[in-house]
Amino acid sequence: MKTFTGNVLFLDRSDINTDEIIPAKYLTEITKEALKPNLLEDLVLPGFSRADTEDKAVIVTRENFGCGSSREHAPWALEVNGINVVIAESFARIFRQNMYNCGMFAIELPKATIDGLFKDYAGKAVTMEIDVDGSQIVIQADGKSETIDFAVGEFDKTLVKEGGWVGYADKNY
Repeated sequence: MKTFTGNVLFLDRSDINTDEIIPAKYLTEITKEALKPNLLEDLVLPGFSRADTEDKAVIVTRENFGCGSSREHAPWALEVNGINVVIAESFARIFRQNMYNCGMFAIELPKATIDGLFKDYAGKAVTMEIDVDGSQIVIQADGKSETIDFAVGEFDKTLVKEGGWVGYADKNY
């Protein structure tokens, strides 16, 4: 069984694009580490500060996360900052696949569930545990705990467990 555990960052906006995740001016960087200080640098969201990303492992957001230009740098910038799970109503198709190709989780939940997460947990100190094999999210805050089931394709789940395409290829080819 593989799990992801960590603190949660709530980004209450739809259509957060790849240029906001990592600005295009950093695409010439040749290491993931060089992307680290620039994650979400251009994100415009009331009350949001780049410091909000520190010690976070999960992002909960709205629909169409990762839209815009297709680039692996966006998931890499999340990963190098310790964020390996993004939970949203929907993702841009290429961004979603880039997450899985990097061994990261892009979990889609219904709008009503996302709305409930924002209503009940945003603004609080929240932790989540994501069970890959069990396809469950356990969310905890203020002494309250809740379990949410999610669906993900078996191959995407395999990519997460293998650490992405490179890990999968090393094991299977």
